Amino acid sequence: MSDLFERAFEMNRRNFIKASIASSALFMTVKSYAMGKTPPKGRVVVVGGGYAGTTAAKYIRMWSMGGIEVVVVEPSSQFVSCPMSNLVLGGSKSIHDLTFGYDLVKKNHGLTWVQDGVVAVNTHDKKVIMQRGELSYDRLIIASGIDFIYDDLPMLAGADAQQKVPHAWKAGWQTVNLRQQLEAMADGGVFVMHIPKLPYRCPPGPYERVCQVASYFKVYKPKSKIIVLDANAEIVSKKGLFAKAWSTQYAGMIDYRPNSAIEKLDLASKTIHTEFEQVTADVLNVIPPQRAGKPAQIADLLEEDYPWCEVDFLTYESKRARDVHVIGDSVASGLPKSAHMATSQARVCASAIVELMQGRLPDPAPVFANTCYSFVNDKEAMHVANVYRYDAAKKIMVSADGGGVSLAPSEKEGSYAAAWANNIWSDVLT
Repeated sequence: MSDLFERAFEMNRRNFIKASIASSALFMTVKSYAMGKTPPKGRVVVVGGGYAGTTAAKYIRMWSMGGIEVVVVEPSSQFVSCPMSNLVLGGSKSIHDLTFGYDLVKKNHGLTWVQDGVVAVNTHDKKVIMQRGELSYDRLIIASGIDFIYDDLPMLAGADAQQKVPHAWKAGWQTVNLRQQLEAMADGGVFVMHIPKLPYRCPPGPYERVCQVASYFKVYKPKSKIIVLDANAEIVSKKGLFAKAWSTQYAGMIDYRPNSAIEKLDLASKTIHTEFEQVTADVLNVIPPQRAGKPAQIADLLEEDYPWCEVDFLTYESKRARDVHVIGDSVASGLPKSAHMATSQARVCASAIVELMQGRLPDPAPVFANTCYSFVNDKEAMHVANVYRYDAAKKIMVSADGGGVSLAPSEKEGSYAAAWANNIWSDVLT
């Protein structure tokens, strides 16, 4: 476990307990009382150790008082946070600041952890087949995040191509690679970023990324330019706030071009052809279109005409397979594909599974919130927040009263964003 991880959690534990755990503790007390001395038995297998999967695994163990065995299957040995990863490109964070171990959450909650990749899922026989063995389950949670669609960008599918033109949309080596390319670029160079059509996972947010690269250029490469080719018709998140930040803090540096879908990409020259023009970059960042993660595809949980997974929002059980639940970015919800949303869905799913495995009905009216912060430079941030409630008639989660958006970015919100990150890391990983 890194020194950073220990410092962050030592600093944060008190703040998190005071600010966030009170409501969870109340929920846990109610559940413990309801279960009495007869906790349920059975095994839940969780595929994916990200925000959604780890949260669900932890809370199933807590709320079943250890009565449900939970096995997490995750190929990576470390947790790397997509939230805050754009700050690596701006230079105010390193990838090490965002990289944590799983030791505390495994130890504190008695989780069985299998570091392996899933190659098949037999939903009929309730088995998960991995590269080095197989697991049976009573209930399965797929929390596998996103996968990229390279149908129209086959030249970017290989590792060598992504070394040259990184998407950096899964925090890790590609984030570091993109930062190194920005550092190596001459002052006066051109950074080109292409944004796919919605839906895509956010964070890392594309418009925040523009701000972070601009913040770095403003100090170290002031003659450089940024061209944003957006396949969407307009800025789709915090539009007014981002537009104002670009025009004031980064005047003359950012050229935003909507309705700019890629028609052709020349990898050798780093040139993008759209319907209207061709644009050549010194550093090119292409974010591919996205769909539900590969384990969800392997389990045949995607809709035929939509590359995401339909679920029952009371339990997050798949509409295509019994006793299989999908949470996080893979869900077809019409809601943000954010870390906060993933952990919110994970708690609803965990609660429902504990109830169902005791023969009881899940909560008929779940409510949760989602907050997304964006940094416009190394210190100032802004947010958008919403509360969501279950609509029994529509059988979906809908935006309710509450929430809102920042009036302007500020250093105070930057401190809130940092605290939010520390709190969510503490909740997921301890």
